[in-house]
Amino acid sequence: MDEQEFAELAAGAALNALSPDDRAAFEAARREHPEWEHWIDTDAATAAALADTVSDAVPPLTLRSTLLSRIATTPQLPAMDAAVAATAEPVDRWTPAPPPAPERHGDESPVEPPPPTAVIQAVSRRRWTRGILALAASLVLLVALGLGAVQINEYMTRPPEVVALQQIEDAPDARSATVEVADGGTSTAHWAESVGKVVLVSQGLPQIADDESFELWFVRDGAAVPAGVFEPTDGTTTALLEGAMEAGDVIAVTIEPQGGSPTGEPSSDPIVTIPTA
Repeated sequence: MDEQEFAELAAGAALNALSPDDRAAFEAARREHPEWEHWIDTDAATAAALADTVSDAVPPLTLRSTLLSRIATTPQLPAMDAAVAATAEPVDRWTPAPPPAPERHGDESPVEPPPPTAVIQAVSRRRWTRGILALAASLVLLVALGLGAVQINEYMTRPPEVVALQQIEDAPDARSATVEVADGGTSTAHWAESVGKVVLVSQGLPQIADDESFELWFVRDGAAVPAGVFEPTDGTTTALLEGAMEAGDVIAVTIEPQGGSPTGEPSSDPIVTIPTA
């Protein structure tokens, strides 16, 4: 067992999620490599910190019956000998061997029989378990670096405009331009031709009626191409333009009837105009 595999098992041990065979292998490696003990200490402390981020909640009264019902209707793997899984060689897939020749001559090697079904299922289960433990180890590492459970959830569910803005900012050809808007507001366009996206970040946009929306446009070759609508918000508004940006596009914003211009063309003068060339 190498240190990487031990680190994965240490994460599983911290979460009390090891199978009997993995637990035995983990304890044996722990005795053999005391210099790896720091993985255990770190993962145990992190698991405790992760647990602290979860608020107490009373489970629903139907939890037990629901769980038992799902177990009863979920296909189960047949029973197998754990020792078989512990000693089995990795099996990615098996292709049936061709029928044996009626007669063998000289030093020809006999065709090896396929591995038993129990071995294939056991190895598949072991790999699945190790994959889960690797994911657990990654989450534990994130928490160890100071990223709490709430922050992990927020990272995984980021809005598309936030993801796109990060992609643009990370691009080597990232660019931006800022213009002033009436009443002292500002709008900044962020784009990167290598990413092909534009994100508009605005502050202090003018007040509009309840039956109106801000509409985004790509202006190219003298024509305006609709790029989505957005509603005003308090503070900073971030909007991702729909569609792909082309070199030389001008980014524009107009005030339109709610949901966007019914004709597909601007019905008013733009309140924001940002050249990208």
